Amino acid sequence: MNNQYSNNYQYNPVQEQQEYAETERLREIVREELEYNRPKKIWVKIIALLLVGALLGTGGTFAALHLNKSAQKPVATVIPETTADKMQIDINLNEDITIENAVATKAIPSIVGITAKVRGQQENYFFYNNEEYMTAQGSGVIVDSAGYILTNSHVVNNGDSEDLLVSFSDNSEAQAKLVWHDRTLDLAIVKVEKDNLVVAELGDSDQIQVGDKAIAVGNPLGLALQSTLTSGYISGMDRTINLQDGNIMDGLLQTDAAINSGNSGGALLNAEGKVIGINTARPRVADGIGFAIPINTAKPIVDKVINEGSFEPLYLGISGLNVQMVSRVDGKELPTDTGVLIKEVYPNSPADLAGLASGDIITSINDISVDSMNSLKGQLLKYELEDTITISYYRNNQEKTTEVTFSSFEFPQEIG
Repeated sequence: MNNQYSNNYQYNPVQEQQEYAETERLREIVREELEYNRPKKIWVKIIALLLVGALLGTGGTFAALHLNKSAQKPVATVIPETTADKMQIDINLNEDITIENAVATKAIPSIVGITAKVRGQQENYFFYNNEEYMTAQGSGVIVDSAGYILTNSHVVNNGDSEDLLVSFSDNSEAQAKLVWHDRTLDLAIVKVEKDNLVVAELGDSDQIQVGDKAIAVGNPLGLALQSTLTSGYISGMDRTINLQDGNIMDGLLQTDAAINSGNSGGALLNAEGKVIGINTARPRVADGIGFAIPINTAKPIVDKVINEGSFEPLYLGISGLNVQMVSRVDGKELPTDTGVLIKEVYPNSPADLAGLASGDIITSINDISVDSMNSLKGQLLKYELEDTITISYYRNNQEKTTEVTFSSFEFPQEIG
């Protein structure tokens, strides 16, 4: 294997690092870390509380700040419905200056804070490895009036949290239990027993385009700055990132709306206040870049967990690149304009057992075209264990097909 794509498009990780990274900084994407409230970081809390106090002292409550501006310029028409879990809000898209205000009114009651109690180790002068509990804080989105809340798996410590407490925008709290999580997808669902929940309206992430309005709501730096809203645009789509812990995430939305520690699990919203993504990661060394999981990835999971109590994701067991990106960055002429170029096939995965290999280009599943890793993942959500699908792909400029049967498969721990 050389440093170029050969005729059968063999993937070379060294070349990928050299040619496909826009900058070296973007190769070190780290998952949005949770804020651990240890004594040595108490100054972060103090500064945050002072900021909150200053804001409250000059502008009243957060809700009043947004809602009272309607006296100067129309922001949104709010029509309460008879049901407790929805609020009908008509957002005026022709007045760009008022979009954020209207989205805040609509979405903030649906965004929560999640505090996870995590068992850890603490060293001190007299004793080493002294066990202690730490608290980690993230965000979540209410997706069902029965108390189901969507968040990131890493917010709940990938299922290892001892205790979960949910904080709502009205300052009430409720204990939560973990219902489902998946480390590779970085998604989790928790449930609370609480009435009169305001359910977020879920949008359609397949309809997003670069340049669309993107608004992030969450709890940066913890609950002291709960319900923070930041605004920007969709900067890119179908992004693949390599996290510092070895996990690979693909099909992500990229935004310049500020996403900071504690925003994980919060909502990325469009101009209509609909959830289009779940905020999940950011680069540690770059500003104005954040990533979110498209909501269409999560919607079938949410439905199945609510209706059946569980969801087991299916994996081909590959990592891949979008053909369009490969052609644009590398300049190589490939046999197809769309598809997924396989970077790596993991041993004993369904793809491996079906004979797929690094360098193959997947173009369709059961005659439905695949134009990106995101669309590939979306198609996999339709199937269940032991289902068999037909994959069309290119190898050495020749179009081939193979049958893949889904079996239980977990990525290596260092991969995700």
